[in-house]
Amino acid sequence: MTHELARTNVQPCAANSGDEQDDLRILRSILVGTARSTGEEFFQSLVRQLAAAIDVSFAFVTEFAEVNTRVRTLAFWFHDHIRDNFEYDLAGSPCEDVIRSGICHHPDRVQEKFQDDGLLVEWGVESYLGVPLQDDQGQVMGHLAVFDGRPMPAEPRRLFILQIFAARAAAELERLRAERCLQESEERFRDLFEEAPIAYVMEDLESKFVRANRAATTILGIDSEEVAGTVGTSLVAETSAAQRGVWEALSSIGRGEKTSGVVLELRRRDNGKPVWIQWWSKPDLGGKYTRTMFVDITDQVQAEQERNRLQQQNTYLQEEIKSVHNFEEIVGQSQSLLEALGKTRQVASTDATVLIQGETGTGKELIARALHSASLRRERPLIKVNCAALPTGLVESELFGHEKGAFTGALTKRIGRFELAHGGTIFLDEIGELPADIQAKLLRVLQEREFERVGGSVPIKVDVRVITATNRDLLKAVQAKTFREDLYYRLNVFPIRMPPLRERTGDVPLLTHFLIKKFAMRIGKQIDGIGRTTMARLTAYRWPGNVRELENVIERGVIMNEGPLLEIEAEMLAEPSAGQAAEQPGNLENLERQHIIQTLRQTGWVIEGPKGAALVLGLHPNTLRSRMKKLGISKSSHEPS
Repeated sequence: MTHELARTNVQPCAANSGDEQDDLRILRSILVGTARSTGEEFFQSLVRQLAAAIDVSFAFVTEFAEVNTRVRTLAFWFHDHIRDNFEYDLAGSPCEDVIRSGICHHPDRVQEKFQDDGLLVEWGVESYLGVPLQDDQGQVMGHLAVFDGRPMPAEPRRLFILQIFAARAAAELERLRAERCLQESEERFRDLFEEAPIAYVMEDLESKFVRANRAATTILGIDSEEVAGTVGTSLVAETSAAQRGVWEALSSIGRGEKTSGVVLELRRRDNGKPVWIQWWSKPDLGGKYTRTMFVDITDQVQAEQERNRLQQQNTYLQEEIKSVHNFEEIVGQSQSLLEALGKTRQVASTDATVLIQGETGTGKELIARALHSASLRRERPLIKVNCAALPTGLVESELFGHEKGAFTGALTKRIGRFELAHGGTIFLDEIGELPADIQAKLLRVLQEREFERVGGSVPIKVDVRVITATNRDLLKAVQAKTFREDLYYRLNVFPIRMPPLRERTGDVPLLTHFLIKKFAMRIGKQIDGIGRTTMARLTAYRWPGNVRELENVIERGVIMNEGPLLEIEAEMLAEPSAGQAAEQPGNLENLERQHIIQTLRQTGWVIEGPKGAALVLGLHPNTLRSRMKKLGISKSSHEPS
């Protein structure tokens, strides 16, 4: 900045060689004294050097204090030392003339001219010389002044030196003001950065954090001192979808492209809990760092997951509602049935694991539904799984779900039956058919109440009551090493045995009348009762297929019946011949084998479909195939070639 002497019509006088040497010495002292200092130290050095150069007792430099009618000193040389800075009003002082009019020089009697300025009297000031400090736009920022107890005659050389010092002071004051503005701006932006509700992170090309704001550290679960050592990719969930998503995004950044709205699944550093973010990232101009912004969308993602779970649950339940269950209620008065019902009432209100044992068709699923309906979980779903009907390779996926891309054909994420049953009850029918590897995973769920989806690595906590059922002797399976012993004891907390129908023949008339009414109403026929001979035949029959077989016989009889009384011929009952029964009269397995063979022969060895043996026997086709395999039944070994 240049201040011209022409403003006061004062020019430096011609100087002899001695004066030139003095001027060079003075300028050198200014440069040496102020070259390595800034700010307060600079101004203190400047007024000290100025007082020495002009040979005065007082020198100070000021700037405006908020308003242009008041100034504060930046440095004040007082006789032989630096004095504390102070503020004062310009009115009534020679400094006011400097601010308003430019250079002001009072060679003597300055006290008489400014009698209201008490400091002049206090300090014994006789003379005064001041120049304004101006920025590069010509705006006054403050002033530089020297004064003394002696007269100060007009001397162009002295004024020239003062203007040089003023130019240096104005330049430093401008620099300080710019620095102050920059600091204030940085503080404002730092506050905005730190307190912003949106997370901001600066990373290098290896995903190492350089800095992160408070929102980012809160979302990611890291302390502020851990920011510098955090690698962003280490927080990505170890699922195929999450890993694929982040590497695709990083590849885009590596090509100098920005990412927009990418959804990523992460794991918090402090507790490992899942957190979902929506991520925007852009390389900086130098290409060495990326600027990343993200928002926490965990609540939205989990809400969407819950909606999907409920939708799948609703779909499942709708399918269940559409299917026809064995009974709308339990019918019977036999002692063995009442004992089973008594145990059901005892355990229903607890969360104990229940194992329902009984032959095929005895109503095990009905007991499971009764347990759920009388439990504290009755407002949540009862999810049914027939373990024997599940394809071997998909049992784990069906029970525990799978992540997208977990295996060939896993095009979307699937929620398993255990997750659907969260808060409710899961009924695992035919539990004895569960593969050995899945038995171990089921044991973990029972012990730890958690599992992982196929292709996933994040444990999922579940609150589920487990009810199981089987028509097999699980103890024999344990002894044969086909069923885990530890799992058996986990399941057998509260066993309930459902008696076969042959042990409760007194219930056959009750069940028969109930079923006649049920199917007559469904089919639209008027049937008033049942013939005596038919009832006697039904009561005497051993019912190897139990209640389910009785239900199928009554339905078939109602369809075929023409009169007001139901009549069922002996041919409709698939009872083994006397010779067959005599072979092994006490072997229930042999009776079951013969009953299945006879039904298969009647249906032409057709298993599935409306004319298949599975429908006649009231079994799922896969369950029938499983029983046939167990009992060694095949068409080739039981039919002549």
